[in-house]
Amino acid sequence: MSHPDASERYSRPAIWLHWSVALPILVMIPAGILMIQEGIPRDTRDTLFLLHKNLGTALIPLIALRVWVRLRHEAPPLPASMPRWQVRAAGLSHGLLYALMIVMPLSGVIRVRAGGFPIEILGLSGAGRIVPRSDALAEWASLVHWASGVMLLAVLALHLGAAAHHGLILRDGVWRRMAPWRR
Repeated sequence: MSHPDASERYSRPAIWLHWSVALPILVMIPAGILMIQEGIPRDTRDTLFLLHKNLGTALIPLIALRVWVRLRHEAPPLPASMPRWQVRAAGLSHGLLYALMIVMPLSGVIRVRAGGFPIEILGLSGAGRIVPRSDALAEWASLVHWASGVMLLAVLALHLGAAAHHGLILRDGVWRRMAPWRR
């Protein structure tokens, strides 16, 4: 069984960026789902909205940095024993994850700002309106945010399932390429 050595791991900045973006996303998903449920107390709903929109907005520069680092540095090679279809599926799913990590927060910001609502973290930063007040734009952005959220859940489930498969069943070292610790 061949395992990646240190040179076959992602770089420390790539690993740090992966987990710095992944963990908040894993918090925002349930917050985003809960905040739109009926029967949630108003103060809880307001807290979830504040968390979701401000954390999502705050992640935009970190996601941009993550994409930039990924574009500048090739991923470590996958095991030669990996079937070609899995290599292609991994490339496609990673590309979709990056695209959705860009679309999700941008469509969320557009939805909130076009809907006439504040994003407190943008107010603190001194950022202006960004987009005009428009119910039509807000509705379109809301649809994009929802649809990309459904796609993100699907691709994320595939990603997590593949990581678990490689880490727990195959034990081929693929999961350890992005592990936050080194052996």
